[in-house]
Amino acid sequence: MSILDEIKFRFQQNNAITRIIFLNVFVFLFFSILSVLGYLINLSFFSGIISYFVLPSNISKLLYQPWSIFTYMFLHDGFMHILFNMLWLYWVGSLLQENLGNTKTYEAYFLGGISGGLLYLLAYNLLPVFSANVSYSFALGASAGVLAVVCAAATLLPDFNFQLLFFGNVKLKYIALISVLLDLISIPQGNAGGHIAHLGGGLFGYLFIKLIYANNNFSNRLDALFDRVLDLFNSKSKIKIQHKTTFMKTASNARPSQVDVDVILDKISKSGYESLSQAEKETLFKASKD
Repeated sequence: MSILDEIKFRFQQNNAITRIIFLNVFVFLFFSILSVLGYLINLSFFSGIISYFVLPSNISKLLYQPWSIFTYMFLHDGFMHILFNMLWLYWVGSLLQENLGNTKTYEAYFLGGISGGLLYLLAYNLLPVFSANVSYSFALGASAGVLAVVCAAATLLPDFNFQLLFFGNVKLKYIALISVLLDLISIPQGNAGGHIAHLGGGLFGYLFIKLIYANNNFSNRLDALFDRVLDLFNSKSKIKIQHKTTFMKTASNARPSQVDVDVILDKISKSGYESLSQAEKETLFKASKD
């Protein structure tokens, strides 16, 4: 299997964290190569095209590139920037994905990134301390979405232990708390907009878990909205519906078919084990005994 085939195979595994990481890396490489081309042929357009995708704090500029509230969270300023963000996302995001499924992982990352961007815009346009910078400042990076995922995971599983070098076992809730506090106290020390965006993402991650467990109706509607969007990129969506119909017709005492089991496993991957009905859980249990 070639490297390209392996990447394609990994991307098709329907794992939210893997796909988000691949998208971030692809975008980083794409703009890095454009920047190199711009340098080699002395054409500033190639190296400056990224400015159309960062999030400007100036509202007038934002009106001409409204997509940047989404695209900014896939851009990074250098290799170390993306490396640490993707490591954070892989280590902690995988924990969230395993417990809540793909859909809610996507929700935490994307809505957390948007929330961080909105808090950044509000701070730079409302607080006098940033009035001199609002005309030229911009935000970029996945950190708001990543911290949203970290805080969501810490709210869901606060006592989960991570083995850290020099520190030993540290509970996830303390890792998230220290990350938030470091961003808060670092605001006056430089990159204020970035730290504010991180805090917006972290706050969303905490509220996200509280909301979905306090209001099932809200959670279901949010899942349905994201599933519709995800289905636009999933050519198998119609097949899944047919499989579910087949599953409903399966006799309770019959041996579950592989099709039924695949549908249930796909549902767990997307929405977590808790989303299964009692009948689906029983079917999975029967299949495990065969």
